[in-house]
Amino acid sequence: MKHRIVTAAQMKAIEQAGNSHGLPYLQMMENAGLAAYAELKRQFPHPSRLLVVCGKGNNGGDGFVIARAAAKDGWSVTVFLAEGEPKTADAIRNFERLHSLPVHICADGSVLETQRFDAAVDALYGTGFHGSLRPSGLAACALMNCQHENGAFVLAVDLPSGINTDTGEVAEGAVRADLTVTFDSYKPLHTAVSSAPLCGKIVCDDIGIRDEWHPVF
Repeated sequence: MKHRIVTAAQMKAIEQAGNSHGLPYLQMMENAGLAAYAELKRQFPHPSRLLVVCGKGNNGGDGFVIARAAAKDGWSVTVFLAEGEPKTADAIRNFERLHSLPVHICADGSVLETQRFDAAVDALYGTGFHGSLRPSGLAACALMNCQHENGAFVLAVDLPSGINTDTGEVAEGAVRADLTVTFDSYKPLHTAVSSAPLCGKIVCDDIGIRDEWHPVF
C-alpha cells in the first residue's frame, strides 16, 4: 500500500467512491473491523480479556465488528457504550449482531473502573472529531488511559480519540494508544509532531478500496 496521506474530507470521498463501485459501506466496516482485530491477535495469540469502547457512530461500528470477531474466538469481551446505543445504520446492524454472542454490554463506565483488561480498543471517535472532549468522551478516554496505565494494550481504531484528524491538535484527556490501525490511507494526525506520539505504532490496512477507484484530489 502506498504511503498516502488524506484529510478527513478526502477519506470520506474515497469511501463514497468505494461504495459507488460496489463495495458497500457495511462491507468496508466489516473489513476495517476484521483488519484491526487481526492486528490485535498479533499481540495476543491466545484469547484474553478485552474492553471495546464504542461511540455512537461508524467508528463504534468498527468496534462492534472487533468485539464480534473476538467473542467468536473465545475472548472475554466487554463492550462499553460510551455515549449510548449506536445511531448510524451500519453501526446499529453490527451492534445487533452481538446480541447472540457472549458479549457483556455495559452502558455505565463507573462499573468498569475497578475491572482489569488485557487489551482495550478505542472505537469512540473517528475522523470527524474536533474541539474538546465532551464529559462522556472525557470519562471514556480516562477509562482507557487508566487501563493503559495498569498494563492493558490499547489499540485505537483509525486514531486515538481526542485528536483532530487534519491538524493533529490534541484535546485534553485524549487517549494514548500502543497501536493505531488506520484504513486505506494515512491521515495528517499520524505524522503530526503533536499527535503521532499518542498513536504508538501505526499500521495502515487495506479495506478493499482499489487504487483506481480513488478520486483525484
